[in-house]
Amino acid sequence: MTVIDSMKIDEAIAVLDRAAPRPTVGLPDDVFYYISRTTPLVNVDLLIKDENGRTLLAWRNDRYCDVGWHVPGGIIRFKETYETRVEKVALSEIGVPVAFDRAPLAVTNMIHTDRDVRGHFISLLINCRLSSAFVPDNRTRSASDGGFLQWHDCCPDNLIPFHHVYRPFF
Repeated sequence: MTVIDSMKIDEAIAVLDRAAPRPTVGLPDDVFYYISRTTPLVNVDLLIKDENGRTLLAWRNDRYCDVGWHVPGGIIRFKETYETRVEKVALSEIGVPVAFDRAPLAVTNMIHTDRDVRGHFISLLINCRLSSAFVPDNRTRSASDGGFLQWHDCCPDNLIPFHHVYRPFF
C-alpha cells in the first residue's frame, strides 16, 4: 500500500468516525449497510414460548428478509452484551420483558449467498419465556403489517426462509 492509499484510507475512516460518533448506540443506516457488506453481523433471535408450548412470532415484510413470520431479533451493538440486546429486543419488539436462558440454545452461521448487504450473520438463538396470559398489543397494526405479533401452536408454513433453521425448536 502506498502512502497516498494509506492517507485516503485514514481520511475515509475519519469520515466514518464523524458519521458514527457513538457506535454503542447504533449506526447511521449507510454506515451500517457498509459494515454489513464487509463483516458478519452478530445478532440474537428470541425463541419466545409460553407454558403451553406456543411460540410468539412477528410478521416481517421488508426487502432484506422477505415476507412471513419470523423470530424477533436484533443485532448486537458495539460493546453490548447479548443479554442486554435480548432485553432491548423484547422491549422494542414485544413491548414487555421476557425471562430467558443465559446460554444460547443454538448458534447458527447464516450466509445469504444472493446478496451483499446484510448477507452474513452469526445468530444466537435464545430460549425465552413469556406467560400465555400475554396478549400482543396489535392495536396499531393489521395482520399484514411488519411487527404484528401472534402466538403459534406449531411452526407456520410461511416462516421467512432464513429462519427455517429454527423449525426443530418449534
